[in-house]
Parts: sequence; structure tokens; C-alpha cells
Amino acid sequence: MENKNVKLYRGLQGVYFDRTQTTYIDGSKGILEYRGYNIHDLAEKSTFEEVAYLLIYGDLPNKKQFEEFDSQLKNSRNLPKEVFKVIETIKESHPMDVLRTIVSMLASYDEDREDNSVEASIRKGIRLTAQVPTIVMAHHNIRNGRIPVEPNNNLNHAGNFLYMLEGNLPSQNAIELMDKDFILHADHGSNASAFTARVVSGTSADIHGAITAGIAALSGPSHGGAAENVMQMAKEIKSPDNAATYVKNLLSNKKRVMGFGHRVYRAEDPRAKHLKEGVKKLSEELGQSEWYEILESVQKAMSPYSRRGIHVNVDFFAGVIYYLNGIPQDLFVPIFAVGRIPGWTIQVVEQFQHNILIRPLLNYTGEREREYIPIQNRE
Repeated sequence: MENKNVKLYRGLQGVYFDRTQTTYIDGSKGILEYRGYNIHDLAEKSTFEEVAYLLIYGDLPNKKQFEEFDSQLKNSRNLPKEVFKVIETIKESHPMDVLRTIVSMLASYDEDREDNSVEASIRKGIRLTAQVPTIVMAHHNIRNGRIPVEPNNNLNHAGNFLYMLEGNLPSQNAIELMDKDFILHADHGSNASAFTARVVSGTSADIHGAITAGIAALSGPSHGGAAENVMQMAKEIKSPDNAATYVKNLLSNKKRVMGFGHRVYRAEDPRAKHLKEGVKKLSEELGQSEWYEILESVQKAMSPYSRRGIHVNVDFFAGVIYYLNGIPQDLFVPIFAVGRIPGWTIQVVEQFQHNILIRPLLNYTGEREREYIPIQNRE
């Protein structure tokens, strides 16, 4: 029998379960800050490497700190040779399944594998930040019958990621836009994957276990799949002239228009505008401006719903960026993970620093005090 005196918060919505010094979000005003720095300043002026350092250590790096951190990342990009053998074995699996498997496997090869201290966890998180792009692109090449492209240490994190796709040097514009995308995805409070990582680290499991679980949570279509779905929607629309009718048909059939609305934001997602500007520039550079025009037409068709707090979110423009860079749609969610490793790292570290086992309650609504009947007497 249900306890009627219990107030449920389904999905833990609106529940504060701990403190953080990492990411501040005001969904009603559309504000996002990492360590007190506005996302607009970081997206327009910073780099992913700087933002990763900021999230992990709490402050923007000076020149010497940046050079040391950048070197640390670049020197950690390579993978143990045994990893490539496992990727070959499971190459037909979805990229997120491969990523989850290999991150878990890397725990056995990490030089700090027996050390679960905060300091060691930060070192492991930095290595994972560098290794995850290599995992994603190694699998991409192996499943297509090619030898993985070795990391290029003359390129930054974003540039190297694009380079490892096929071994072609990306344009500066493409690098800058991917770098911005990684910044915008670096952390976002207690979303499903970050909360999952915290729950796992709350048991004092290691950071590889926590991030493996975070990847598993991210792989679900309700969390990480929106960018892929938006790109599929744009392909179905085909032309900007079809956008209004397409949107109307979706809404009349009570279906979602992908890339709109957010669990946290009731104002426009502050990350979205930075990718919108980038999509316009990159699509024009590549002579494929129709994709930007389709998205702009969809956004216009959805404008009446902004009064209800349904605004465009960061995923609305992200998928087209990946598509324009020649990235297959099933890699869109792994790209989310590539940018999110620093955020997961610091969330795990914060959990370790003030650890408590996360153990919420469930309100039981089933039967009570049933009589046990021996099996021979059951009908």
C-alpha cells in the first residue's frame, strides 16, 4: 500500500543532493558559468584545453601552466596496442558500446590503477580526456577497414580529433568550431550521465568505473541522442521551404521537434547561439548553406512556442557541424563524450572530496503482508 504522506520528486527534479563549485546554471535566465566564468566569454575567447584546466583545477591557467597541461594531454593520446585488438574484435558494435568497453579496459593499463586518491584521479581524468578521441576515431577507421590514424601532436585537441577521422588536415574554421563545441559540452551540472558518475564514485569505485557508467548513461537516446536526431530531421525536411509544414505535421501528431526544449532551461540555451553562428560560417565555407537555412526555417516555425519556454538547445546546431565535417551520424553521441570527460572528471573528484553514498528512497506501492503458500499448494 502506498504511503500517501510521502512527497515524490520523480526523476529527482528540483532536488539538490549536494554542493558544487564547478558549474552554475540559472535555467530561467539562460545563464551558464564554469567556475564563475560566463559561457559566452569562454566560447568566444578561450580554448577547450584552457576550459578543461579551469574545470579540473578551478582557475584559468597562466602561460606556463597551460603549456604543461597541453603537453600532458598531447603525450597521453596514444593507446596500448592491446586496445586496438579489442576494437577489432568488437568493431561491428555501436561506437558508444565500443567507447564504454575500452574506457573500462584502460583502467587495467593506467599507471595509477591502484591509486584512488584525488590527485591520481585527476591524472587519470586528464589521460582519459586525451585518450577518448583516439578511441572514437580508431574504431571509426578499423570498422571501415583502415589502419587507425595516429594522433598529430602539432594540432590542438579539436584539430587532432578531426585529423584522426581520415588523416586530412582540417581547416582553421573547422578546428575553431569543433573547439567551441567541446567547450560548450564540457560540463552541465547534474545531468543524467554526471549524476550516474557521481553515484558510482560515491561507492568509492575508481574514476574509470565512474566514467564508464557515465558513458553508458549518455548512450541513451533521451540524453545524448538529440544531435543525431536533429540531423536526421534536417535530411527529411530537404529544403527550407518544407520546414514549416514539417514542423506543423510533427506537432499536430503530438511528436517532438528535435533540438527544442531542455530539462533545465526555460530561456534559450545560452550555448546554442555560439554553434548557430559557427554553422552559418562553416556551411557557407563548404558551399552547403542549405543545412543552415533548413535549421533557421525550423527555428522560425517554432518561434511561437518560445512563450511556453520551448527554445532551441545546443544540440539543434551541433549535428550539422559534425555532418559538415564528414563525421558519420553514429559518432555524434561519442563526440558529446569527447568534450564531456573534463566535466565528468571534476564531478567525480568533487564526490571523492566530500564523499557520501548516494542512496535515495523509493515509495513502495505494491502489496503488503502476503501469506506464503508452498509451491505444491499453488494453483
